[in-house]
Amino acid sequence: MWKTLIALLLILGLASCKSRKNIPAETKKNDAFSTEVISPKTTANPNNLIKNIIANAEAFNGVRYKYGGTTKTGMDCSGLVYTAFKKENIKLPRISRDMAKSGFQVALEDVQEGDLLFFQTNKKRNVINHVGLVVTSRTGNIEFIHATTSKGVIVSSLAERYWYYSFKEARRIL
Repeated sequence: MWKTLIALLLILGLASCKSRKNIPAETKKNDAFSTEVISPKTTANPNNLIKNIIANAEAFNGVRYKYGGTTKTGMDCSGLVYTAFKKENIKLPRISRDMAKSGFQVALEDVQEGDLLFFQTNKKRNVINHVGLVVTSRTGNIEFIHATTSKGVIVSSLAERYWYYSFKEARRIL
């Protein structure tokens, strides 16, 4: 009886140990969902910036998948996009479902290189859980780079059955 009571008190004590840091009202803002261009390296031509972001992502082509990864030793889908934009000093949320609240939504027929594609790969949960960066956008053929659990960082086509039926939305950051 005493062991149960002590265990219960210990669990309650640990569960209530959340930090509640007070943040002054003037600094409160929802940074997790904002897209902030800090200071792009290429300010003269946005097309160069997009090409640089795509090149940053393509540098990880073939890297194995690692949940939470953001380096050449392992990469996940949102880590790939986050890192590619970060190298150009563009701040994005780290998680794909949060990235899906950045920028603005674009119609699939208006997708351009550098746009982000968001997917819902788990049909049991109604939540975005995958992101890819468009590297080629021609009529009827959209290719995107992303990290898959089975093949690591690869380029896929939205015309592939799996990706076509998992697709939820496209968003433009720049």
